[in-house]
Order: sequence, then structure tokens, then C-alpha cells
Amino acid sequence: MHVTDQDMAALVAGRVLDVPDFPQPGIVFKDLMPLFADGPAFRQVVDGIVAHHGPDSFDVVAGIEARGFVVAAAIAYATGAGVVPIRKAGKLPRAAYSASYSLEYGEATLEVHQDAFMTGQRVLLVDDVLATGGTAGAALDLIVQANGSVAGFSVLLELGFLEGRKRVAPREVHAVLTV
Repeated sequence: MHVTDQDMAALVAGRVLDVPDFPQPGIVFKDLMPLFADGPAFRQVVDGIVAHHGPDSFDVVAGIEARGFVVAAAIAYATGAGVVPIRKAGKLPRAAYSASYSLEYGEATLEVHQDAFMTGQRVLLVDDVLATGGTAGAALDLIVQANGSVAGFSVLLELGFLEGRKRVAPREVHAVLTV
């Protein structure tokens, strides 16, 4: 069965929960755990992301902590690619590059091992949500800093009103659902 972009967007839309005032008052957290828990729906979305980019367009999948790990591992498994975690500061055991950025509600730092990618290795970056673009921008910069080549960037959900695309421009963003 062919799953269209509209079908995939509907799968995500039907399986996202709004959690008000998390992680702090005034923030509405978009919880995609119901999508991850629905095996057939999650598989269709993963297959759709792979089809969008092409299974031979990347060598490794990088996922941003923590929900991006779920998506990255599924895509890596589906394509036989490797998977690399982009972690919060202080979580990696070996020499790492770091990038700090602003969140909607504070500051944070991401890290990736310095030897995470072979020079020029094609990296598909994935995450669950694109909000202001700070996390994504830092992760994309880390891939380049670690000698990877960004082959694509996909998210399950984009919060368009926060204009995160502007922060990662000129890189393209593939969002399964934009609200």
C-alpha cells in the first residue's frame, strides 16, 4: 500500500498529545510517544521518511537526544545504516565536539563524538520536533564539525509558527507534519 505525504501527516496528527505547562509554565509540549507505541503507524512514518530521502542517499543516521534516538534507530535498522547519537552535554565517554544554543525556554549544549563520522560520510539527521531551530541548528553544525556531510534533515512534527526553518536555512527541512 502506497502511503502519501498526507497519510503520513494524518498518522502523526492523530498520535500527538499536547501536554500543557511542560517542561515549564506556558510551554505546550508535543508528546509523540503515542506514535512510537503504535507499531504499524510508526513503521509507515519511518518508511515514508526513508522513501522521501531515498535509502541510498545516506550512510548513517544521527538522532538528537532523546526522542530523535527512537526515530534514528528505526531508520537505521530499516536501511541497514549505522546510527549516531547527538547527546546532551556530559553524556559521551570520549572526546566530543560541542555546540551551545538557545531553546524556547533556556540554554543547552549538544555533543557528538569527534570520531562519529568518517570524512564526507553522508548523514541523515532526524528528530521528533522542530521548534525554534536551536537544537537542530546545533546538531547540523556538529555533523559538519565532525567531518560528516549533511545528506538530509527530517522531523516528525514542525511547529511552523516558531519559524525554526529560518534558523537552519539554507538547509532543507523535511517535516512529516507542520502545524
